[in-house]
Amino acid sequence: MKIREQGTGNREQEWPRARSEEVVSPRLISLSLLFVFLVLALAGCHGSVGRTDFQVPGAFDESRHFEITFWAKNDTNKTQTDIYKRAIADFEALYPNITVSLKLYTDYGRIYNDVITNISTDTTPNVCITYPDHIATYLTGDNVVVPLDGLMDDARYGLGGSEVRYDGPAKDEIIPRFLEECAFGGHTYALPYMRSTEAMYINKTFVEALGYELPDVLTWDFVWEVSEAAAKKDADGIYPVNGQKVMIPFIYKSTDNMMIQMLRQLGAGYSTDAGEVLLLNDTTTGLLAEIAAHAKSGAFSTFKISSYPANFLNAGQCIFAVDSTAGATWMGSQAPLLDIAPENIVQFETAVRPVPQFDPAHPQMISQGPSVCVFNKKDPQEVLASWLFVQYLLTNDVQIAYSETEGYVPVTSKARETEEYQGYLNSDAGDALHYPVKLAAARLLLANTENTFTTPVFNGSASLRDAAGQLIESVVKSVRRRQTVDDAFIEKLYGDISSLYRLNQISGRAGMTSGGDLGPLPAGSKALLIALAAVWALLGAFAARNWLKNKKKQ
Repeated sequence: MKIREQGTGNREQEWPRARSEEVVSPRLISLSLLFVFLVLALAGCHGSVGRTDFQVPGAFDESRHFEITFWAKNDTNKTQTDIYKRAIADFEALYPNITVSLKLYTDYGRIYNDVITNISTDTTPNVCITYPDHIATYLTGDNVVVPLDGLMDDARYGLGGSEVRYDGPAKDEIIPRFLEECAFGGHTYALPYMRSTEAMYINKTFVEALGYELPDVLTWDFVWEVSEAAAKKDADGIYPVNGQKVMIPFIYKSTDNMMIQMLRQLGAGYSTDAGEVLLLNDTTTGLLAEIAAHAKSGAFSTFKISSYPANFLNAGQCIFAVDSTAGATWMGSQAPLLDIAPENIVQFETAVRPVPQFDPAHPQMISQGPSVCVFNKKDPQEVLASWLFVQYLLTNDVQIAYSETEGYVPVTSKARETEEYQGYLNSDAGDALHYPVKLAAARLLLANTENTFTTPVFNGSASLRDAAGQLIESVVKSVRRRQTVDDAFIEKLYGDISSLYRLNQISGRAGMTSGGDLGPLPAGSKALLIALAAVWALLGAFAARNWLKNKKKQ
């Protein structure tokens, strides 16, 4: 590294050869400069590690071989794995000088943790499936994630570029709302890969058995009322609705989404674009009190506390199960993917609806699903090779094949409008590929794309999301432990959550606004400035001491 090459071996010779009491000790100078050298070395080994802002090369160097790494998530779904492998093989056939190495994860959180760990050693992957909240944290390092604006608009290698060897989408063929989700701080840092939302999977048979008619859009009041009715037991401890001793009428898988959507539907605070935390407010308090009441009656629980909602739904032990549309193939007594014994399955009619709403005329539901980012490297040609692969993931073949594995929808109008995708979406074959619940989940998102939203992205937004879910988890768990959930409990809970997720430190440190705000200094830079200040203070102290000695002698 250049900084390390600026050695200190001859620095002492620059100091005058005078009496020791008139100058700072040469030994002190050497030790001080050695200290600076070590801090520089440590600072230089973190952050950008010699990377500069990425500039699009004028041409892709096809005479060189590039090996790029791709970190992806597949939920242990072999079909998804095969799609990745086929996409890589087809891409490598088009670009023989690029080899793509695939590393699969079963959890987005593990990808996130591994990236964070590898940033400091400059061993991040080239391409990574991720979420904008995670990218916001990656951006606290220098030049870690490549802004894609210049790449997307490049006439030769950008979206729909003249030199791209496959029929990829043009920029205006990516669903605008999904592309907007990948932009923050004045730049686009990812391309959407797949999109999903949450859906309510319902045992319609039991709802009607309880005397209710299922509306097209559920309200929270309707869901709570039906759940409370289903939670009633007879004198023998049997739930009349299913004739069993187990019934959890309403189970929510991702409680962070639950809290975020409820606040959004009520127009209450969660956070600002600048990173100000608004989560702990009076509306949140009221929602937690209501959730606690339904948890106390046994009408409500969560995935973390009770287990996967699909298992209860398919066993006739749950009526309302909220999960991602990407989990549709697990939902219903005829689901292609079942995780309970066949003798425990209860036959019922499965209905799919949007998540409950406070205002059915203006539904609000969260947009989720993976995006793909490109990590910066010292070699711009390596980054360009990575970008060419990222674009390939948005081709029709990849988009349609992957969306057919679950209740995802393609992120391009180019793929959606094909005869192949429309035929899949409107099929009534009823086989595993065309499972009706899965198709209904996909159609739900397609019909509600304009009703979806995302939360603000900033450094710390991932922690805030976790905090939102933990509020509900803590309340439900405390109720089950027969603790009283009152104002004092909520006040203490807010303090605990704020401390655990460092919410006070999140506020005001978004650090990624457009314009001149460069955000917080990297840790290495801070360490270097502190070290230099300490060295100068030390030198100044010795100089002052020597001056006083000389003055006394005079």
